[in-house]
Amino acid sequence: MPDHADHGSDHGLDHGLVKIEAMVRPFKLDDVKERLTELEVGGMTVTEVKGFGRTGGKTEFYRGSAYVIDFVPKIKIEVVIPAARTEEVIAAIREVAASDRIGDGKIFVLPVLDAVRIRTDERGESAL
Repeated sequence: MPDHADHGSDHGLDHGLVKIEAMVRPFKLDDVKERLTELEVGGMTVTEVKGFGRTGGKTEFYRGSAYVIDFVPKIKIEVVIPAARTEEVIAAIREVAASDRIGDGKIFVLPVLDAVRIRTDERGESAL
């Protein structure tokens, strides 16, 4: 099994671009946006999503009856950044989105082959 204690900063990506997908609680969106703006992350895509993790859905009670909520509302924040900034951005998101409670969310890191600015045909990091 891999040693997850070693959080190398390149995630196997020595150069290029990565996409960070962060699934966070809806009320954490403004905090994450503000923090990423402070870091001069050059843009983001935000989507309302629903899902569940290891613990599944949750049970809520209404007028004495139990209702299982299979999918929990989350916000998906997507940013494309230079790979060298991966750990900085992950740390910033965790700093403002973590409450140390089940359901805080997940962060995924994906390689990006290229980015193209449609208007100018700029590519790679300059397209961000």
